[in-house]
Amino acid sequence: MIRQAQLWMLACCCGLVLSGCKPEQRVSQPLATAAVPAYGDTLVEGTIGEASTLLPILASDSASHSVAGQIYNGLVKYDKDLRLVGDLAQSFTVADDGLTITFRLRRNVRWHDGAPFTARDVLYTYRVIIDPATPTAYSEDFKQVASVTAPEPFTVVVRYRSPFAPALASWGTAILPAHLLEGQEITKSPLARQPVGTGPFRFKEWVAGQKIVLEANPDYFEGRPYLDRYVYRVIPDTSTMYMELKAGGVDMMGLTPVQHARQTDTSRFRGAFNKYRYPSNSYLYLGYNLRHPLFKDIRIRRAMTAAINKDELIQGVLFGMGQKAHGPIVPGRWAHHGAVKDIPYDPVYARQLLAEAGWRPGQGGILHKDGKPLQFTILTNQGNQQRLMTAQIIQQRLLQVGIDVRIRVVEWAAFLKEFIDKGNFEVVLLAWMTSQDPDMYDIWHSSKTKPGELNFIGYHNPEVDRLLEEGRSTFAIDKRKKAYFRIQEILAEEQPYTFLYVPDALPVVSARIRGIEPAPAGIGHNLIRWYVPKQEQRY
Repeated sequence: MIRQAQLWMLACCCGLVLSGCKPEQRVSQPLATAAVPAYGDTLVEGTIGEASTLLPILASDSASHSVAGQIYNGLVKYDKDLRLVGDLAQSFTVADDGLTITFRLRRNVRWHDGAPFTARDVLYTYRVIIDPATPTAYSEDFKQVASVTAPEPFTVVVRYRSPFAPALASWGTAILPAHLLEGQEITKSPLARQPVGTGPFRFKEWVAGQKIVLEANPDYFEGRPYLDRYVYRVIPDTSTMYMELKAGGVDMMGLTPVQHARQTDTSRFRGAFNKYRYPSNSYLYLGYNLRHPLFKDIRIRRAMTAAINKDELIQGVLFGMGQKAHGPIVPGRWAHHGAVKDIPYDPVYARQLLAEAGWRPGQGGILHKDGKPLQFTILTNQGNQQRLMTAQIIQQRLLQVGIDVRIRVVEWAAFLKEFIDKGNFEVVLLAWMTSQDPDMYDIWHSSKTKPGELNFIGYHNPEVDRLLEEGRSTFAIDKRKKAYFRIQEILAEEQPYTFLYVPDALPVVSARIRGIEPAPAGIGHNLIRWYVPKQEQRY
């Protein structure tokens, strides 16, 4: 699921999908004293968004991928230090020219129904992803492949037509069971609700709107998880979820900044839970529907950014636990352009741009043009108090320059299906989680604007298209950096998004759960080694 991590829309903050913890990460409380590992007990994670499907190639939301990430494996994965290592592949070799990857598959892997995993499953997954009939946002990486062959049941050879920088990482995508899916229409498969994978946990139960229950896979090739069960509880409000955490109904969740800074600073809480804090791999943004007449005008978009005080958002919403975003690559990555000239907070400049676009003061201080007020709606998802607070502060700042903003909050599934996929919005407040590789083709290339794809704002810039293609078609870091630096400069100029901030990840886990090892990859990299001492087991 490595490449897909870049593409997930964040419905929630959950400790297992937040990564990017640097070696000098801050842990606000030491881990509990080591005890004797034991099998048993249940980990209950709170999530504000319910999964839409458990077939990963059909999902574009974090709730779905978070659950599916425990059920499926890719051929490769990132280890705790963010190095690519084998997963379903025992080993792999990359040819000197980078055009051929040979995967040697593990021979002791079985699907959760007992069928053996072989190269057939890899070939099927490749074919179904590139099939035009498959409504997936993840096909582009695999369209770069010239051929995928299996000279024998546990060897897969992938050949590329030309250099493709994200090639190896792209094979972190979830491999699907050919014996259950071949010959079927994948969009109608029962595996969307009852998945069969190779991962550390097997699907047990899905109670719509309430929970998804997974159970330990006793035959997992890396060893059976210590935890018997992993439960995702759907709680569409972070305040309610926090109450459930304190009451013992939830063992893990992503804290809001106010919860982390003010509501958890007691000796009782510190004795019952371990808090963690480190820079996340996500950024929050306002995305403008560029098909809308208002937002086709670059002056409007630039004025929006100039009217928003990002420092105010970081202090008022994040309590200082985050940093300003100036583009789609988060600080700390090799492709991050630290000197990009973003638009600073300047309400005078914002008013000037709006005047140049023909908007004049009208009744109640709201700007008007051709008898119509400068008015639109910011759309965001339900249950995320942090986003709602961000929208409210932005609403007040925009009002000060004469823009009348409404805020609409929508349940997550409807948000995706009825608004994002259909392009039925004016402005959205959302977040992207980014991958380690800076390739952003699926989000910014003009060919990725069809319904269900990720360039849902309709951005189109021929130079950005060319640079995206250049950036992924060479292995030379200096050439890639030049391409991505230029992309960040163009986006800072054109402002198809107002990039707002990069929040810190703030996961919290019950202190009875041991074995957690913070690392550059976050805290979820060794989940199968998390355990509860026998005398502390609750379930």
